[in-house]
Amino acid sequence: MSAEQRVADALDAFRHSLDNSGVIDGNAPDAVRYLHDWTGDYLGAACAVLRPKSVDEVQQIVRICSKYRLAIIPQGGNTGLVSGTVGNDAQGTIVLSLERLNRIRSIDPTNFTMRADAGVVLQSMKDAAENEDMLFPLALGAQGSCQIGGNVATNAGGINVLRYGMTRDLVLGLEAVLPDGSLWQGMTGLRKDNRGYDFKQLLIGSEGSLGIITGVEVKLFPRPANVETAYLGAESFESAMRLFGMARRICSDLLTAFEVIGSECIAMAKLGNPDTRPPLEGDWPVHIIMELGCSAAIDGRVLIETLLAEAFEAGLLGDGTIAQSRAQARAFWAIREDLVEGQAKRGRHVRTDLSVRLSDVPRMIDSCRQAIASDWPGWQPLAYGHAGDGNIHFNVLPPHDMPTEEIAAATPRVLASLYDIVRDLGGSFSAEHGVGRSRRDVYWDWLTPESRQLMKAIKSAFDPQGMMNPGGLMPD
Repeated sequence: MSAEQRVADALDAFRHSLDNSGVIDGNAPDAVRYLHDWTGDYLGAACAVLRPKSVDEVQQIVRICSKYRLAIIPQGGNTGLVSGTVGNDAQGTIVLSLERLNRIRSIDPTNFTMRADAGVVLQSMKDAAENEDMLFPLALGAQGSCQIGGNVATNAGGINVLRYGMTRDLVLGLEAVLPDGSLWQGMTGLRKDNRGYDFKQLLIGSEGSLGIITGVEVKLFPRPANVETAYLGAESFESAMRLFGMARRICSDLLTAFEVIGSECIAMAKLGNPDTRPPLEGDWPVHIIMELGCSAAIDGRVLIETLLAEAFEAGLLGDGTIAQSRAQARAFWAIREDLVEGQAKRGRHVRTDLSVRLSDVPRMIDSCRQAIASDWPGWQPLAYGHAGDGNIHFNVLPPHDMPTEEIAAATPRVLASLYDIVRDLGGSFSAEHGVGRSRRDVYWDWLTPESRQLMKAIKSAFDPQGMMNPGGLMPD
């Protein structure tokens, strides 16, 4: 049977199994939004986009793909930054969108858990938890469009990792369709279960390479009654990290977020939103957004005021203010969000997702800035991120008049120089964004021979046909 006939027969089988809106031809205009990533840097291809509306339909799709030897690229909200859900095979690949699996299955206030379909938008889960006076703490810039299945598949991070951990730490159980079409059920609601291998942990962060996550069970937390947010100015990243150490000692686990923003990023925030106005007097090299949350029994305002008084006395801060309302706190956080939007408006640029030990954050930023100034004159570095967990997004803007093809050609060399710095510090090139296709070769190069062998063994055990997201995370 020819490849063309296999695809034609598979499409007939898909149309028989799904309703009309569940099958989109890969060449149709409606397919375009599923075939490029959020950045617009990558445009892919597929013979079809499939939109199942039940777990049973996902199983049927996987069995058909297995029969006709088609690869599957699972896709959630498609908000990723590493081209993890964009394939390039118009004849041998389908994109499987989970967007119609969007039901919150249950909320259990007694056990502080929630079960949801993989296609539920993160913000919907957060809202549902809040309606029950609880908190689902995963918080991302894309939370209005990213989906929980994708968050799990990439082990997403965000601003609250400092207190609540990565997505991996929030997942109690999973449900997944395996490459043979069988359904693995791993949602028990147990917080302690020490029986052998923990299969869900293999699926978390696997980026669709081992199976298709269809259901998620997550931990919920008491919703903080008292949230205090401060916007601060410091002379250096060294001072900012010393402040963080002081905050951890004084506020302990009540500290939920600690973000740093280099002053060069403020121009990008204003590009994202011309009304952006940092609440500081004067120009400070480093801006800090710090937040803590506690119950009504704890006076968070007194705690944060005590911290800031000690920090000013120690010379770690030059200016700062505490939000007087939730609206003002949201305005503080909007600056952090607007600078990301501003970079997107600025055009194609070099993005990173670096992490090092907390003590190495200032050194890493300084070394990266020096490397750009020395080797890439005219390029503008931007340093910002989740300093409280060692994650800095050190992005680099090309000169305004540089053609797109020149930017694309230079990007791998710029990244290589930054990655060398991080590697020498024992850090990681992927703190929270995953590997995908754009970071796959770097990932594979950094792995030890032993780690590569284990990766191959796990992949072969789950997916012997190699049909799950080929080219993503691992080389074909």
